Amino acid sequence: MSKRNRAMMLGSIRAGKSTLTHALLGYKAKAMKTQSLTYEDWIVDTPGEYTENPMFYKNIMATSLEVTHVLFIQDPTKKKVIFPPGFSKGLNKLPIGVVTKADNEEADVDRAVEQLKKVMPKGPIVVTSALQGQGLDVIRHLVACSSLNEMKDLIEDMENEDVIFHETLYK
Repeated sequence: MSKRNRAMMLGSIRAGKSTLTHALLGYKAKAMKTQSLTYEDWIVDTPGEYTENPMFYKNIMATSLEVTHVLFIQDPTKKKVIFPPGFSKGLNKLPIGVVTKADNEEADVDRAVEQLKKVMPKGPIVVTSALQGQGLDVIRHLVACSSLNEMKDLIEDMENEDVIFHETLYK
């Protein structure tokens, strides 16, 4: 019996984690502020405070034991990145970088992608708009993958402008 893949959302307060969760699951209700861990189908939504306050990193580590993938959410309307460089390497899970709010007038998607490249030395980065449905299928397919190589092959076969596979030259 195969274990079902699950993903944990990590990102700053108001980065769009809950809105993205609702869009991925097909919910129509407006997302509310997440006060504690929320388990919905294959997604674990975390409060933004978990990543903004290092005191909560132990909660991230404990919750990561329950998932196969971690989605690192970056809001392109904010200049600040809340993840330390290489943060994804501290979690032994398949990383997926996600730029939210790509449809926002104030979005600087290129900056957000560059910020995520520093967080994840290797892995896919998906540009999304939960409101427009952009990039949602890509995330669903990536979470179904069981390795970085499988994700890389999937992206190469997709020919989709909403996703890249990022690899640094150094380890």
